[in-house]
Amino acid sequence: MKLLRVGEPGRETPAVLGEDGVAFSLTEVTADIDGTFLASGGVNRVRQALAEGSLPRLDTAGRRIGAPVARPGKVVCVGLNYRDHAEETGAAVPERPVVFMKDPSTVVGPYDEVRIPRGSVKTDWEVELAVVIGAEARYLTGPDEAAGHIAGYAVSHDVSEREFQLEYSPQWDLGKSCETFNPLGPWLVTRDEVGDPQRLGLRLSVNGEVRQDGTTKNMIFDVGYLVWYLSQYMVLRPGDVINTGTPAGVALGLPGTPYLRAGDTVALSVDGLGTQRQKLINA
Repeated sequence: MKLLRVGEPGRETPAVLGEDGVAFSLTEVTADIDGTFLASGGVNRVRQALAEGSLPRLDTAGRRIGAPVARPGKVVCVGLNYRDHAEETGAAVPERPVVFMKDPSTVVGPYDEVRIPRGSVKTDWEVELAVVIGAEARYLTGPDEAAGHIAGYAVSHDVSEREFQLEYSPQWDLGKSCETFNPLGPWLVTRDEVGDPQRLGLRLSVNGEVRQDGTTKNMIFDVGYLVWYLSQYMVLRPGDVINTGTPAGVALGLPGTPYLRAGDTVALSVDGLGTQRQKLINA
């Protein structure tokens, strides 16, 4: 099942796509697609309403698509989680997940403009698989327990400013939490529809030129392990988002490759999860 939110920022209508790709409004089922919706069995209510044919159609033509999850409590990111990406950036392959946080307010729609920060000379791209938590995860006993705490998956663009990230501070937050730096969506695809999250291709192009072409099977730490690991150090709550890392092909790892500039267009996708497209503008 594919859940989405349609409309202008702050006024999105929750919706679901039927098997034929037609969108149906969920306003009779929920006020929004957020942590409360996920924690209260909202996905099952939507599935039942969709099967009953009781949902009104929603015209999405020409309308903005917002991030599929409203107001995530936190965005937890995992760095250097693909061996080829670690190698291209000259970093050691980590023995434990490299964890950092991203300001949740960076989450925007999949087709919204991305703002290049003032003073930026190294704004970079990263296509990632995002995990959306559906049930509280606290001290899970092992990776096998993780699946029951996952609502679904989405395409995530972990935009990064490398000078801010790596040269201005020993921590990465400055280069990760600039406004608009986490386009998400277009859909939240439920776990049952995705199947094995370690068999998904990821792709990204800049101005039509392919930069990243990888697969989640090459993650160093897989999705189940990451959810289990993070639950040992923080409580993962419904609506939280985990960015699981990016494959090789970022500007940081490609000497001579220009970083993003105003007017550039980035397109990215993950198998079965849809496609994003953003234009870069100056802040």
